[in-house]
Amino acid sequence: MKVKIVLFLSILKMLTSCNGQQPAQIDAQNFSKAIGDTVSELSNSIILVFQARNGTYWFGSDKDGLFSFDCKTMLHFSTKNGLSGNRIRSIQEDKQGNIFISSLGGINKFDGQTLTTLTPVKDYSSGNNWKLQSNDLWFSMAGKEGENGPYRYDGLKLYQLEFPKHYMADDYFKQFPNKAWSPYEVYYIYTDSKGTMWFGTSNFGVCRYDGISHSWLYEDHLTMIPNGGSFGIRSILEDKNGKYWFCNTRYRYTISSDSTTENGKNLIRYERENGIEGIKSANGTDNIYFMSAVEDKQGDLWFTTYNDGVYRYNGKMVTHYLVTVDSKNVALFSIYKDRKGELWLGTHE
Repeated sequence: MKVKIVLFLSILKMLTSCNGQQPAQIDAQNFSKAIGDTVSELSNSIILVFQARNGTYWFGSDKDGLFSFDCKTMLHFSTKNGLSGNRIRSIQEDKQGNIFISSLGGINKFDGQTLTTLTPVKDYSSGNNWKLQSNDLWFSMAGKEGENGPYRYDGLKLYQLEFPKHYMADDYFKQFPNKAWSPYEVYYIYTDSKGTMWFGTSNFGVCRYDGISHSWLYEDHLTMIPNGGSFGIRSILEDKNGKYWFCNTRYRYTISSDSTTENGKNLIRYERENGIEGIKSANGTDNIYFMSAVEDKQGDLWFTTYNDGVYRYNGKMVTHYLVTVDSKNVALFSIYKDRKGELWLGTHE
């Protein structure tokens, strides 16, 4: 079953989404005078959506910086306003209501009046900066050359981290000695229901960090697509039943809390079972690679593909939604569930 959706985004649509929400705690006019430029529309390339606890929506662009909308005023932030870069990679909020933005240019903290650039501490010698604390924020700069791990912010300092050596590293670098990107590059960061951190990498599979050690899960089909090339781990989701989904619908995984060591490899213990059967992508393959995934209020899973729309799975059947403009498929990047449970799609165009 395929349902066609015509995609549009307007101030009217966002005003509708603001109905019933609490007004923003930050005064929009002071906010604007301090740093942002008032605008009437978004960029076309809005790849990320985030809603703060005060109801304000934040939109991250792949080329035009950052936008905010408090149900009254839309503001635009770019390098001209002090943003480290215009290619946004994540938007987060700490418990004090500060907004954190990572881009290819760096990581910024916004307190409602001032954009501060966080300078990372680079000390890879001991690994002591790897910690798991409840108030930490984690960042990546997917797409920035030379990144070998995530960033951790403990409220005082930003630590640039490196993963311990992967068991496939020697073979990989022999086979690909001149690759510009790092196989450790973090595509996705996820916190599961137990507070454990998960990192999806470009070529080395999934890394789990439990505050004590790192363990890995690598399967060829998760990273390497059937017709060649690397997809990487771009999405991780733990569903309501405690099953894990890693970037395609072919399998789902039951994960053990402990790890196993085999021939010096620290590996995640898991059981693999069939995922969603009977669906095929536009090119005929039976495993749908997804860029992003969420679970909605009903417990249905939504998987966003790059160029084949969105798939909804209720545990029994799948509904396929094409997302089009002028009969052309829209390139999708992310799906986000806001504080009311409404779903937003981030697109490249």
